[in-house]
Amino acid sequence: MPSAMNKPNGVMKIEEIIHNETPRLLVLHDRGQEDIVRVIADVLGQAYVLVPSLDGAAGQPDNVVIGMDNGKIKKREDLRRKGRTTVTTHCIDALDLRDEEVTSYCDYEYLYTEKPFVRRDVARFLGFVLGQIKPHDDLKKKARTTLLSTTFPDVRTALPNLDILSVGADSVELRVDLLQEPTPDSPMMSVPSIRYVGEQVMLLRQRTELPIIFTTRCTKENGRFPMDDPMLFYQYLRKAVQWGCEYIDVELWLPEEIRQKLAAEKGSSRIISAWHDFSGKFKWSSAEAQQLFREGAVYGDIVKMIALSNTTEENYELEYFRSVIQTSYAHPPLSGLNMGSVGQLSRTLNKVFTPITHPLLPMIAAPGQLSAAEINSTLHSMGQMPKLDMYAIGNVRQNGQAMFFEKCLNELSLPHQLLCIERIAPGAIERFISTPTFGGAHINPPLPASASFLPKLSNAATAVGQVDTVVAHSTPSGKLLMGDNSTWKGIRATLTREFVPSAYAGQAALVLASQESQAAAAMFALMSLNIGPIYTIGFQAKGMAASNVHQFRGLDDMKKMEAPFVIISALPAEKSFIVSPLLKHYSSMVKKRESGKVFVDLSNGVRGKGDSVATATTLGWSAYGIADVNAWTTVETLRLLVGQNVPYDFVRLAAGRSLYR
Repeated sequence: MPSAMNKPNGVMKIEEIIHNETPRLLVLHDRGQEDIVRVIADVLGQAYVLVPSLDGAAGQPDNVVIGMDNGKIKKREDLRRKGRTTVTTHCIDALDLRDEEVTSYCDYEYLYTEKPFVRRDVARFLGFVLGQIKPHDDLKKKARTTLLSTTFPDVRTALPNLDILSVGADSVELRVDLLQEPTPDSPMMSVPSIRYVGEQVMLLRQRTELPIIFTTRCTKENGRFPMDDPMLFYQYLRKAVQWGCEYIDVELWLPEEIRQKLAAEKGSSRIISAWHDFSGKFKWSSAEAQQLFREGAVYGDIVKMIALSNTTEENYELEYFRSVIQTSYAHPPLSGLNMGSVGQLSRTLNKVFTPITHPLLPMIAAPGQLSAAEINSTLHSMGQMPKLDMYAIGNVRQNGQAMFFEKCLNELSLPHQLLCIERIAPGAIERFISTPTFGGAHINPPLPASASFLPKLSNAATAVGQVDTVVAHSTPSGKLLMGDNSTWKGIRATLTREFVPSAYAGQAALVLASQESQAAAAMFALMSLNIGPIYTIGFQAKGMAASNVHQFRGLDDMKKMEAPFVIISALPAEKSFIVSPLLKHYSSMVKKRESGKVFVDLSNGVRGKGDSVATATTLGWSAYGIADVNAWTTVETLRLLVGQNVPYDFVRLAAGRSLYR
């Protein structure tokens, strides 16, 4: 790796490295649907075996997925005695064979469709329920977070516009109480069935990478769930945990035994402890307010308190209450809002899961709700979001990135202006970043991390040896500039799109490049997944990263290598033609193994001879090109520069062919 990977203290720090135990899964499948077991095993990077009964699971290795027909379960209680995470799966395209009695003895329930079959949804579901993907930990680091409040009676109605609806949102709330099940014998105002709700969760998760907040509102709070049946709330919220919803919204008025039970059974899900007051008489300055927060904090990972306001002064009372809570309690965070048009100021000032709406939604979920664009505009008018100069430096006009960044700034109503500079004179960047209005920069091609004018570097930028993003952090003592690297996260997100992170642990990788700097970000991404050994063609790794990296020096070395789990080509496009023979060679070897064939081409061969991604796909590899990596890198870059989320699918949709360059 570049010399920058040598940390001054002699330790190379890899961010977010995975140290998970080997997943031990028992997968139940519907009759004739045993192929889902193979897919799950492949996503986990494991082998699998199908057994005729639970007795056949005895003695199987931990790293082997066990599959069984759920119709052959004789003693349901035995499912809890196998020492494995039990996932029951159901294909809703085929015969509906869901059995709630069997499901109640399982840890999780995965619903899927054959047409279309969304493999990335399998990876997301498994990564989350196994604790390898932790969206709550990521969101806690953000200065502001939002949730998109969907108000559709059927999620299908939202799917065509979901990409644009999600711009600026950090999570999406499924208002279960607003769903309307289209059955002739179901009254319009009744609670939808668990089966219908499960399918709605499935459809939503197939189309968005955002965390899902599962919300059930009671009749007193403009919902449909009856307050005289608390166990009904428990049944639906417990199912949400089994379906792998990242958050469940648990009302504070529910009996404590139910809230305690949900907290004990939440698994990887997080609880939003919610309290609402529609009377208009609640006072944030009262002793009751702090008592309500303390009660919510007992089982809540987030405490949400919402009251109907009548005067502007109540917003100031809320802000004082918020400051007291933040000073007095380190955990959990408070999401505090006032409803109504008078309370819109509180929605602007709230920083934790502020509910947002969108003009394309059929109605707002609560009085006074604002869109992400409206909140940003208000913050700017209040002086809380000053206009800054964002720089796009290098090949940004030619490849269309500048136009896309401008599109995002406009969509979010951010006040910043984008300045594009394609050719940089020596010393020019130092002048840009020293101006009072400097807000950040995207740099392509990246700068060496050794640049003296960057006072601070992230661990990633130091290790990779390249800076492609300069972030301007506002601190009490002034502006802090940090050089960072987004590309490695784009590569890692691509690698984990259809595989859980632990699938790569201990696996062999092959990286091709003409020089080490071309492969630096890819190597760092692989090491963050605890992969190894790594073999290289075309360059030799240096420094401490070389201990688990081996360079091929001839055909004999290549023939001795075990079949790689992943191949990454960082070769320039004109040299990408040499990749196809390697793919064909290793394809024959990989057939002997039951899982793993991942290929990433960082040039995509667009200007070279042959399309290696197409070749890899034909040979059965999970293949990704530069467009996939660039889309994820753009997502990460925007998060760093403006602190707001632009979903991957929107990037692919709106950026078009520019991502291939």
